[in-house]
Amino acid sequence: MYIVSKIQATNDLKSDIQKLIQPIISDISQFIKPTDRVLLKPNFNTADPFPGSTAMDFLQAVIEIISEAKPKELIIGESCTYFLNTEKVCLAKGAPALMEKFNVTWHNFETGDWVKVDVQGGKYFKSIKIPKIVQEIDKIILLPCLKTHFLASYTGALKINIGMLKPSQRSSLHLNHLQERVAEVASAIKPSLIIMDGRKCFTEKGPDKGKLEEPNILMVSNDMVAMDVEGLKILQSYKADNKLGTDPWALPQIARAIELGIGSKSKNDYQIIEV
Repeated sequence: MYIVSKIQATNDLKSDIQKLIQPIISDISQFIKPTDRVLLKPNFNTADPFPGSTAMDFLQAVIEIISEAKPKELIIGESCTYFLNTEKVCLAKGAPALMEKFNVTWHNFETGDWVKVDVQGGKYFKSIKIPKIVQEIDKIILLPCLKTHFLASYTGALKINIGMLKPSQRSSLHLNHLQERVAEVASAIKPSLIIMDGRKCFTEKGPDKGKLEEPNILMVSNDMVAMDVEGLKILQSYKADNKLGTDPWALPQIARAIELGIGSKSKNDYQIIEV
């Protein structure tokens, strides 16, 4: 059963996230084994202030929780937007000092090896190239923000995977059917957990800047589709000039994800737990 757990954020982010994880993973120390290599995928597409990119207090809380489970290696991996330098974005966020403090490995996807992966049922991508490390690690945890996107309508759990697409393929991503292509890329990634920071969000424009609202919500799920649908409901609850409409299931990202069998196909496929 897919689950989306939600909580109104407090000043104790670590405790909030632990409470959210518990309905999905009752014992994280059993879920993450001492032999596991765990990859965290934040949103460092740019270094813009949250929710333009991942908030560092949120990232630290997640790192602390996963570190306490004592995995063999904890890795942060990212590749920023193609017109910026990933290392400079990471530095501007203050990530190197945080990673050093908690003995976290940094992996710039652009500097590593890439592997070709067939997109099963792909219409717009028959195959994509993703970082080799993505196939080598044991657990992937996605850390999306919640916001609109001026080209893709919104960005959340499905679209954060674009940071794992080889930069040379990102130009074709925007040629046509962007939302459907986002879903096809996401179909090649198998996250173990998604932790969304919805304390603040953009309800217009995005992804780096936009009309700011503060839902003050954190969510955890084991399904990218369910997570995005619940995130979209939050965005749609605000009066705003965007491309979201009123039905999250009708958006091309979601509709194509359902066609590809990524996760939930309807509201009956997952449970909402208010923590």
